[in-house]
Amino acid sequence: MKLYSYFRSSASYRVRIALNLKSLPYDYVPVHLVRDGGEQLKPEYRKVNADGIVPTFVDGNEVMPQSLAIIEYLEETHPEPPLLPGTPAERAYVRSVALQVACEIHPLNNLRVLKYLKHTLCLDDDAKDAWYKHWVEAGFATLDAHLAGDSRTGKLCFGDAPTLADACLIPQVFNAQRFKVDTAKFPTIQRIYEHAMQIDAFARAAPGVQPDAE
Repeated sequence: MKLYSYFRSSASYRVRIALNLKSLPYDYVPVHLVRDGGEQLKPEYRKVNADGIVPTFVDGNEVMPQSLAIIEYLEETHPEPPLLPGTPAERAYVRSVALQVACEIHPLNNLRVLKYLKHTLCLDDDAKDAWYKHWVEAGFATLDAHLAGDSRTGKLCFGDAPTLADACLIPQVFNAQRFKVDTAKFPTIQRIYEHAMQIDAFARAAPGVQPDAE
């Protein structure tokens, strides 16, 4: 197994968590998203992933992009420990939390959007950071209320065992903190984050301990 990854990429971070939770060894291939205009845009990497994004996961002859699709693949090919719960309704719930992060919060704040705001629309850093904080805080406010009010929330997003939802949420909290969002304003999310980071699989997936960390 091989993972093309960037240490601060939220999407790559999700897959690293899943691989660690399932105790699957893999080769880490760094793709620097900023250096020299972005290595993900170079022809060499475009041969691996035509969209020029990370992560890309390789398993034998299978090459796949998109973090949630990769994690679902890992869930189907290596079902233990499960990252999705037992019933259709429970699985739908966990996916809904994961998708709230991956589809509602993260896309507004990923690197391509931030670069467009700065270099094409000519926003200064303060305006760019204000954009980031606005959308993360708006998304976290509704997600935190949702998690706080649902009886299925435990030490983590769904009970006490890690799921797909946690694999998506934890990287988003890390990046929010990096942009100086006060995540203490979202106590349930903050509590889940702090608990997850005590779990070895999450700690080993953290950006600061990756081979390409800066």
